[in-house]
Amino acid sequence: MTTTYDEFLRAKCDFDVAYGFDVDTAEISPVLKPHQRDIVQWALRGGRRAIFAAFGLGKSVMQLETMRLVNARENARCLIVCPLGVRQEFVRDARELLGVDVTFVRRTEEVGGPGIYLTNYESIRDGRLDPALFDAVSLDEASVLRSFGSKTYDTFLNLFAQTRYRFVATATPSPNRYKELIHYAGFLGVMDTGQALTRFFQRDSTKANHLTPYPHKEREFWLWLHSWAIFLQRPSDLGYSDEGYDLPPLEVVWHEVPVVHDDAGHDRDGQGRIFRDAHLGVSAAAREKRETLDARVALARQLVDEAPGDHFILWHDLEAERRAIARALPESIDIYGNLDLEVREQRVIDFSEGRFRLFSAKPVLAGSGCNFQRHCHRAVFVGVGFKFHEFIQAIHRLQRFQQPRPVRIDIIAAESEREVVKVLRAKWAQHREGTERMSEIIKEHQLDTLSVTQVLARSIGVERVEAAGEGWTAVNNDCVVETAAMETASVDLVVTSIPFANHYEYTPSYNDFGHTDDNGHFWAQMDHLTPELLRL
Repeated sequence: MTTTYDEFLRAKCDFDVAYGFDVDTAEISPVLKPHQRDIVQWALRGGRRAIFAAFGLGKSVMQLETMRLVNARENARCLIVCPLGVRQEFVRDARELLGVDVTFVRRTEEVGGPGIYLTNYESIRDGRLDPALFDAVSLDEASVLRSFGSKTYDTFLNLFAQTRYRFVATATPSPNRYKELIHYAGFLGVMDTGQALTRFFQRDSTKANHLTPYPHKEREFWLWLHSWAIFLQRPSDLGYSDEGYDLPPLEVVWHEVPVVHDDAGHDRDGQGRIFRDAHLGVSAAAREKRETLDARVALARQLVDEAPGDHFILWHDLEAERRAIARALPESIDIYGNLDLEVREQRVIDFSEGRFRLFSAKPVLAGSGCNFQRHCHRAVFVGVGFKFHEFIQAIHRLQRFQQPRPVRIDIIAAESEREVVKVLRAKWAQHREGTERMSEIIKEHQLDTLSVTQVLARSIGVERVEAAGEGWTAVNNDCVVETAAMETASVDLVVTSIPFANHYEYTPSYNDFGHTDDNGHFWAQMDHLTPELLRL
């Protein structure tokens, strides 16, 4: 046994695990803003970190500078993986801001020597580019992986398991999307996903994949998250001026298309319904989308025609909606899933450069990573759904720092979709609440992981309580501490129920044997108890 029991317990809450190296601020490009400089320095020290920065705070330049410094130190191949239509943003920032070259590659044979490379997620997903060639990787807008399906999502995050330096940089994910955050921790190698699920969350037996933090673990979860991820809403979260980082005003206009309730249908018991309601299930939702399609598209066209000088994004979720938009607005340019990837990417670039006025797309295809704010400040959602993350990402293609004009978002829903709208608005409010909670933690601890560890260390220790009566004595204490104080050969029989490793945490104290990471960690704690039981 090489550590004392106290040292073992303190190691349980030591989240200050680093895989990187220190850089002096003088080594970081002076082009970076103060908040960007601090984050790059923090990310390199950790070596495996997540940058969850709000839209427009400079994730591209932070990733590029991080990779530049890794390359300078290691003479390494460094890869940034980004969504379609985003690479021009990286190329522009690399050349104009940092004065460095980046190489875009799609296949393994295109990779040369050390340097900074760019690729799209599709090249990795389809096996055309070998991740093993790279010493450092940064996933830009990694949330787009969800559109590839859960199996690909899980597999993709394991492809870089042997990569030394790993980073994730994406616009602020909702802190309430627990499973997504845990996947990022798994990708970074901060904590195994299964271990994180067991350590922090209780499962909801009534709802699949619904996670809720244990009440006594919630504070620890947020602090653990802060130890490897930065949720930055504004520069002032790190103590810097917000000058130049004021989000443009956002006007959200909700439109309701009327429906006829005469054919509202029946419930499963045959009772007639008074109102049509898309919230009643998948079939009902599909019916409302289908039967209100023409009215919703007609309203979208009316909104576009009322502002002939403005550029518009027409967001939609269904192929039927895309085709209807194309018929109603023939001048619009669209993208869709089976469109050639190079054509799709070029259309995204052309719209971002202002080369055409109307762009029709699904949020899952163009709602992450793309910057459309230079020439567009209007968007119309031709329908609503339950996928809040895609919805908020799509809004922030326009409402972001450096958008020069007020942004207007028109959202069209059917009268029968009021409950869907209600859920969407509730998720929006929950998102704001979660991001503000992370901002408070950042303001309290800044980028200091050590202070997080110190806070958690306060939960070490058990207050000893003894009760006694005729023929009996009961003690509530850490069994390791208590048995160490007992006399040798003073016990005739030991009756115990050894707990499972990491299945349950019976108390909020780190002394708890259930508060272990895996079987090995559990038996390491048992190594402090077993000799005492034998001695007694």
